[in-house]
Amino acid sequence: MISLKESLGKVTIVDFWASWCGPCREENPNVVALYKELHSKGLNIIGVSLDKDAKKWKEAIAKDRLTWPQVSNLKFWDEPIAAQYNVRSIPATFVLDASGKVVAKDLRGAELRAKVIALLAK
Repeated sequence: MISLKESLGKVTIVDFWASWCGPCREENPNVVALYKELHSKGLNIIGVSLDKDAKKWKEAIAKDRLTWPQVSNLKFWDEPIAAQYNVRSIPATFVLDASGKVVAKDLRGAELRAKVIALLAK
């Protein structure tokens, strides 16, 4: 169990993904690089998986080197957290400011990095 409120940094990315999602796995190296570069400056990430197989989910976390907190209820598309964010497709990213307000969504790669850097500069 982790609390989103307790996990907030200056900027927090809530990253919805799954081990079976090709585009998610392709984006993971970009997110890993972003986390390595900016975590010490206040970036936090919380991964929310839409997996239903705990073994495949944990293997993907290890293989992709996702070192930030990961959560899943292993309920596939019935994931309650995904319902709260109205997630209809993955990958889905939500960028939150320090107060927890969603300030951007579904950014990837260079766009995501630029947004996080701009928010951390505030």
